[in-house]
Amino acid sequence: MFILRLLLKNVFRHRLRTLLTMVGLVVAISAFGLLRTIVDAWYAGVDATSSTRLITRSSISLTFPLPMHYGERIRAVEGVSGISWANWFGGVYITERNFFAQFAIDPESYLKLYPEFVVSDAQKGEFMRDRQGCIVGRKLAGKFGWQVGDTIALRGTIYPGTWSFTIRGIYQGKDAKTDEQQMFIHWKRLAEGVRVKGGSTLADYVGVYVVGIRNPDEAPLVSQRIDALFKNSLAETLTETEKAFQLGFVSMSEAILLAVQAVSFIIILIIMAVMANTMTMTARERLAEYATLKALGFPPSFVVKLLFGESLLIAAIGGGLGIALTFPMAKGFVSAVGTLFPIFHVSTTTIGLQVLACAVVGAVSAAWPAWKMSRIDIVQGLRHVA
Repeated sequence: MFILRLLLKNVFRHRLRTLLTMVGLVVAISAFGLLRTIVDAWYAGVDATSSTRLITRSSISLTFPLPMHYGERIRAVEGVSGISWANWFGGVYITERNFFAQFAIDPESYLKLYPEFVVSDAQKGEFMRDRQGCIVGRKLAGKFGWQVGDTIALRGTIYPGTWSFTIRGIYQGKDAKTDEQQMFIHWKRLAEGVRVKGGSTLADYVGVYVVGIRNPDEAPLVSQRIDALFKNSLAETLTETEKAFQLGFVSMSEAILLAVQAVSFIIILIIMAVMANTMTMTARERLAEYATLKALGFPPSFVVKLLFGESLLIAAIGGGLGIALTFPMAKGFVSAVGTLFPIFHVSTTTIGLQVLACAVVGAVSAAWPAWKMSRIDIVQGLRHVA
């Protein structure tokens, strides 16, 4: 208790300097936490993938659809337990700012392969019966104030025209990693609409096939079997695990992600330099005091403990406030960017990294002045007494 009181008095002996250093720590630690959360949000889709699902798409590009008749041939492949398909719809709700993922699916087979989308049996039944119906995620419904039974209109981009859908269900995620900002419509409704509008060719194609497999260890083998079926055809396929498929999207922004991660660590290095300067100035001003302590018989380790304790206390207070500020900052950020990041929350790993950063800043900042003060000459130090 005595040591703590002594450290508190030393910390706030120069209040303005200490407060400014703490403000810098708050800004640095909270910014570090926010940047790390943004990086985690980019990888959220990867973390939510299943090892029992494969994605089959065109070997050329996602923009090239696959024939509908591929489905039955894939279903017959050894090791496949189920199959479904999906098309990216790409509609606009009121304005382009209200972006969210929309997929045209085969409800029965798709929801079987995605048990993490939890919807009541009654709502699921209503959705399957109504081809004009849709189901939406809980967060998406909350954002726009949608309720079951509401009718929403989307302006088509890939599929021109105005498309109206009735909300028949609102799903919840099985865990925090599940994306609750998606919308699912009937693939058959989309195909019928395309035929009516004169795009009969597109009506017989799908964007991707979702393939369920019995044994995750056989994923490479099953992928090879599927792709071998369509080798040298007009629409060759590329089958990969769902995780690899999602990583393909992340890799498009890899340079940006690396830059964000680099900036997050540079921020910590900058505040470490500021903190080290503060502790060096503090030690220089108290040179006579530390010499007096050594003259009175206190060992050099006591001086080292004082400096490390003071530095770590400043880092703990400033860092603690920075960690606390990260949560409202994250909430404000996700509100500002809308549905760009479907899953955005401060993880325990991020908090752990923030705590580690505080400890490293506090320890490293005190290392040099503590070493210098532990080696001061008593006579030379006492000459500084006023």
